[in-house]
Amino acid sequence: MQQFPLAYDLLMATVSHFIIFSGHPTKIDSSMKYLLAVCLPIILSLSLPAQPAQPAPAVPDAIARLQRDIPPLMEKARVTGMSVALIRAGKLVYTGYFGYMSAAAKNPVTDQTVFEANSLSKPAFGYAVLQLVDAGKLNLDTPLNHYLQDPGEYSDDPRINRVTARLVLSHSSGLVSAGIHGSDKMVFAFNPGEKFRYSPDGITYLSLVVQRITGLTTEDFMARSLLEPLGMSHSSYRWQPAYDSLRAYRHDWQGNTNPKRYTWEHGAACCSLQTTPDDYAQFVLAVLNGQLVNKNTWAGMLEPQITVDSAHPGLAWGLGWGLEQTAAGTAFWHWGDASTSKAYITANVSAKDALIVFSNSENGLSFIKELLADGIGGEHPGAAWLGYQRYDDPAWSLLQAIVAGGAAKALKAAHPAVDEVGMNAIGYKLLAIQKTVDAIAVFLQNATDHPYSWNAWDSLGEAYMDNGDKGEAIRSYQKSMQLNPGNTNGAEQLKKLKG
Repeated sequence: MQQFPLAYDLLMATVSHFIIFSGHPTKIDSSMKYLLAVCLPIILSLSLPAQPAQPAPAVPDAIARLQRDIPPLMEKARVTGMSVALIRAGKLVYTGYFGYMSAAAKNPVTDQTVFEANSLSKPAFGYAVLQLVDAGKLNLDTPLNHYLQDPGEYSDDPRINRVTARLVLSHSSGLVSAGIHGSDKMVFAFNPGEKFRYSPDGITYLSLVVQRITGLTTEDFMARSLLEPLGMSHSSYRWQPAYDSLRAYRHDWQGNTNPKRYTWEHGAACCSLQTTPDDYAQFVLAVLNGQLVNKNTWAGMLEPQITVDSAHPGLAWGLGWGLEQTAAGTAFWHWGDASTSKAYITANVSAKDALIVFSNSENGLSFIKELLADGIGGEHPGAAWLGYQRYDDPAWSLLQAIVAGGAAKALKAAHPAVDEVGMNAIGYKLLAIQKTVDAIAVFLQNATDHPYSWNAWDSLGEAYMDNGDKGEAIRSYQKSMQLNPGNTNGAEQLKKLKG
């Protein structure tokens, strides 16, 4: 079964990549094990002096580092095109353009190149919603169904009557439906307000309510509320004719160009913003300076509404933004991901420093740590929480070696450095490019290294099935089912194979 070790809640995948430390003291009882493994590290950490905030590099140094480091990092990570904007002390001090809009056409990224913001559309929409709050047209704590004529229009679950704009903007509404159209109504993964779970569908629901309140389409609402007041003339939530020549193309992890670009006929609050780093920087500056919203509303936007998860106590979600608390103070952040295009922004509230990144490549955030260190310094737990594979990860190196010279040779040299999740991801990438024999070799090695992993055997069964090897597929799925009788995917595949 395929697993996605990217974002914790974005793709609803494995959590095994978080479990990276284990300790098993011998010749002591269980209570002592607990003290050593859990309490002692906490006690020791409390006795250590607090780490001072890492100072941001001087502006000329930051610009020089970005210009120096980005091209070689793009080459190592197979990133086709990228543009970054650097804000320091509340001013846009640098915008850089690197690589190509299309690897096939070799047309360079310029200051006119338009990128997909993807989920960076969400905090922009959220900021416009806060303007409605200031105008008295929307209350953050009034159930959104109050603004609709039919309370059951978008969900038959009575919990929909508890969903507010505050819960939606803080991604704690519990809404998880795949879409809102026809009879496909929204459902709940948990009770509203119970916990954090990233929910694009909640944003969609809020946008439908906003349309009823304002009488405007999403693209017109955003243009009037945000894009036009901030002079974001290259930005739109709907496809523009100029984008035919200006919009960057997407590229997969190998650097192959996707010749088709999605053209948004209608605006989508969750993800349809198309923009430039210069334009998006105007929005970030507006947020840093508290423009377009009242002072109290701005302050409330940056108040933690819910903790992201217990493993990351410094991460929370505000109203539209992720929030991170570090030695440098509070920062708001967000990311955008359409698989083969990526975006990211983080901004320190007190220093008014920010870095904005747009890329037209699947690997576009594989060196975000280096970009943040070069541009603004400091710690960035939000970027770490996303969990994107790094360009220097052993799994990435192994994958490239397999593509170049085959699995048999590459596995002998490199595979012990790659964990189970990494090997599983490599196998699926190989299946995606139809290197099925190599994928089987990777999955088989993974199952051999982790013989008690039901998922490793499940993935091996899938590869055998794709290769037309029915007998080995059945044996692999049966092994997976022995290890985990609750593996519904294995049961379904065995039924097909035996049917």
